[in-house]
Amino acid sequence: MENKSILDRIKGPQDLKNLSYKQLYNLAGEIRDLIIRVVSKNGGHLSPNLGVVELTLALNYVFDSPKDKIIWDVGHQCYTHKILTGRKDGFYKLRKMGGLSGFPVRDESEHDIFNTGHASTALSAAMGMAVARDKKNQNHNIIAVVGDGGMTGGMAWEALNQIGHHREKIVIVLNYNEMSISLNVGALSKYLTYLVSGQHYLRMKDHAKTFLKTIPVVGWPLIKAGRAFEEAIKKTFFPGLLFEELGIRYIGAVEGHSLKSLIEAFEEAKYYDGPVVVLCATKKGKGYLPAQNEPSRFHSARPFDIKTGKMESGDPRPTFSSVFGKTIEKLAEKDRYIVAVTAAMPGGKGLKDFAERFPDRFFDVGIAEQHAVDFSAALALSGFKPVVAIYSTFLQRAYDQLYHDVSLMDIPIIFALDRAGIVPDDGPTHQGINDIVYFRHLPNMIVMAPKDENELQHMLSSAFSYGHPVALRFPKGKAFGVPMDKDFKDIPVGKGELLKEGKDLLIAYGQMVHPCLEAADKLERKGISLAVMNARYASPLDEEMILGFAERGSAVITAEEGVVAGGFGSAVREFLDTMNIFNIKFKRIGIPKKIYPAGKVEQIKKMFGLDPDGIVGHIESLYKS
Repeated sequence: MENKSILDRIKGPQDLKNLSYKQLYNLAGEIRDLIIRVVSKNGGHLSPNLGVVELTLALNYVFDSPKDKIIWDVGHQCYTHKILTGRKDGFYKLRKMGGLSGFPVRDESEHDIFNTGHASTALSAAMGMAVARDKKNQNHNIIAVVGDGGMTGGMAWEALNQIGHHREKIVIVLNYNEMSISLNVGALSKYLTYLVSGQHYLRMKDHAKTFLKTIPVVGWPLIKAGRAFEEAIKKTFFPGLLFEELGIRYIGAVEGHSLKSLIEAFEEAKYYDGPVVVLCATKKGKGYLPAQNEPSRFHSARPFDIKTGKMESGDPRPTFSSVFGKTIEKLAEKDRYIVAVTAAMPGGKGLKDFAERFPDRFFDVGIAEQHAVDFSAALALSGFKPVVAIYSTFLQRAYDQLYHDVSLMDIPIIFALDRAGIVPDDGPTHQGINDIVYFRHLPNMIVMAPKDENELQHMLSSAFSYGHPVALRFPKGKAFGVPMDKDFKDIPVGKGELLKEGKDLLIAYGQMVHPCLEAADKLERKGISLAVMNARYASPLDEEMILGFAERGSAVITAEEGVVAGGFGSAVREFLDTMNIFNIKFKRIGIPKKIYPAGKVEQIKKMFGLDPDGIVGHIESLYKS
């Protein structure tokens, strides 16, 4: 009599090999139950992970990880993989400080082959590992698991171009979770795969064109009119044709929740001597009805009640993202040239309502940040006013476009950097801590950050009048709940705001303003008098205000929620150097140049002394030195 829990007997992928199909299906149910229970308490990427349970089981059943290298594109769908590779007991601390990461991390396990967190990287990594394997005369499989969303990124197609050319042995598992496919489609899929592989489709098309040419008057118009229909037919009924033309064998579509079909397809792919794509049709949220019905809401879920699917309401204050979204709507009502551009994040950026109200002025380009920037540059050169709304961590993927195609031409685009600064739970790949560094040295670029949501709306409104490219950064999470002005106010470019008088100067940038004010009050009671300046701008600086303190010998302290190496504090120090001001006390407070673990914002701020008590400690150490 077997134990009730199959999962308790799984210590590693090798333990799957002797399970029957019935046991594998039961195991899939146990894994889903564990994922739902943990994510309901910790939060996390629920619907993507529920959609790949059978796919992950089949991969680990057929292949031999870690000898065979499984690379997860994006990586937010790796929960089942972690559970199966010896990390089940630690899964309860998923996304917690000191616990398991929600993404693949090489330092965490030998089964995590490549750190991922951003999309479209797995195919390039797979190609590199395949070339290295063959040059070393090794014998193992390389498997890249890529979602259909990841295939919208240009880097994925750059890799496919080389994979098809070199024809290294690579298995590409294309997880297509937007396709609805019924259980009785399997035979048709196999037949269509045979048609594509055997080039029967192309012969059918040529015969049809030859026949139509013989029809007087209407033959050629029918051929021309049929081209659009032909493209739709190819995409619908011959999905593998493109891969075949690139030199990559196609298998599919495979029903992504049928373990038998998946195992058969992966076994076939395993022994193919060359690159092969296995298209798996899966459903996000599979096995948990609320996530199936609302896969976007449960993509990255807050803690929720399992019975109802209702997420914790938490703080009633609006988020910075929603304030941004409402502000751009309000501005767009009066200016028909304002357009919004985003890279696969309309909901997360607060642009859902904008997209519904102004569908002809909203552009979601997919996971294609480089394209988003250049597309917007051309719009701006043509008289439109684009606001490019992309998470800080993702916009860094388009650095060359920001420099070469925007800054050098001084094109007036507003870059709205959501998730700037410390981001909770997701770990180092999702932190928005580098944007100050990579924006502030770009020519013509104005770099600014609001102290609260009221200043955010005024900054966004003012940015349209500057006539230069603008980077506007704001954090993930709840706003401060301050009163919102009814009318927009102009903020002069490069002008800071003195919020508190004092002898020495504490310059706070963006989200550091409020903790710095609190720290200054505490220090005042200890005999340290600090003026607090809301910098507003990292470029250009309010040089006049800074100089007014520095020239009289006052200490200058800067505080930023970003990397200090090359950041806002560095900009202030560089300015003082150009003014030959060296003999004053100076300190930069921010995030050191290091990788830190996942955790809550408050935990990470405390770790680096960015909370009020930490700021007090930093400043006291300066005065003691």
